[in-house]
Amino acid sequence: MLADVPVVFMLVGLAAYAVLAGADFGAGFWTLLAGGGRASRDETRELARHAIGPVWEANHVWLVFVLVVCWTAYPRAFASITSTLAVPLFVAAIGIILRGTAYALRSAIDDGSGRREDNLFALSSILTPFALGTVVGAIASGRVPVGNARGDLVSSWLNPTSILIGVLSVVSGAYLAAVYLAADAHRLGEHTLERDFRTRALGSGLVAGAVALAGLPIVRHDARPIWDGLTHGWGAAMVGVSAAAGLVTLVLVWRNRFGPARVSAALAVVAIVAGWAFAQKPRFLPGLTVSQAAAGHATLVAVVIAVAAGGLVVLPSLALLFTLLLRGDLEPAQASAPPVAHAHREGRGGRMTLAALAVATAVIGAGALIFADGGWALGAGVACVFVCAVSTFVLANTNDDEQSALSP
Repeated sequence: MLADVPVVFMLVGLAAYAVLAGADFGAGFWTLLAGGGRASRDETRELARHAIGPVWEANHVWLVFVLVVCWTAYPRAFASITSTLAVPLFVAAIGIILRGTAYALRSAIDDGSGRREDNLFALSSILTPFALGTVVGAIASGRVPVGNARGDLVSSWLNPTSILIGVLSVVSGAYLAAVYLAADAHRLGEHTLERDFRTRALGSGLVAGAVALAGLPIVRHDARPIWDGLTHGWGAAMVGVSAAAGLVTLVLVWRNRFGPARVSAALAVVAIVAGWAFAQKPRFLPGLTVSQAAAGHATLVAVVIAVAAGGLVVLPSLALLFTLLLRGDLEPAQASAPPVAHAHREGRGGRMTLAALAVATAVIGAGALIFADGGWALGAGVACVFVCAVSTFVLANTNDDEQSALSP
């Protein structure tokens, strides 16, 4: 149904924020606990700052996206959540502001005297994911009633389930960051830092698993509907996927396979977000289903069109940013022989094929989103728009040599 489409958008945004911004918060966590390894504290902190430098602002796009979609598509639920959970949302906002300020100030200090900025950055990197995790826990445990400020301003987010998810958010971010930083250290040839973060990744992965297991009785007694959803059907399947991906990540990190470990670690987090969605479906808030919370048909269609159109711009841009980051193209230029340009007819043929695919899917997708009333036609329109976005990104980010390899 059309009312469910914005929820899918929100879940995708939450998953992206949990994986990307969660790793950024985790990098801040490791600047606080920078000692204990073979490398010095300054070297550890410098790697963390260096790794998140190009992307630390871009990752918050996903949080803004989720808030805007919820506000527009489900205004009644949004008002209930933000009024009851005003305190942890305010704490998270302050944490994001302090974190950004501390990072910007520390980046301007070159003499090694920025200890206070480092500590502020680290503490806000812990405070923010904890506060956001308590918000998720409050919604999941059914402590946000429908209505303006109907829930308790304190117990709604300071309860066993919320505290558990807040702690798990911090630990999971540290785990993701350790895996990513081990991969970055390996790419940069910093073998001492690589070994340090390999050890941290293994340790934090075990801690995250232990916290999750220890939290099972808490969820069972404090949030029984979510417990039932997570132990049956698709919710249980997603929990199994997350556990399996977490174990695979530990094995890959142990074997120094950091590239695949990035993917499996992200999958473990994404599966938990999906499991929560299946466990809570169709409830949005107590006594309020997704269909009941949805805005009018015209508003929902406008949201779908706006998200699809925005995706054409934002998704290729973000994909290009992260591709350049993972390839190391954003590193300082090294002296090397200039590349030799090659022109290939096959490459031009590959470009023409991708261009044709992008144009065709853009036209079909736009037509379906504008004229379809719902059902499979609307879903096909959304799919076409995202295919267009991917095709455009590949077209813009693939050089002639790669295009020739793509062509038959």
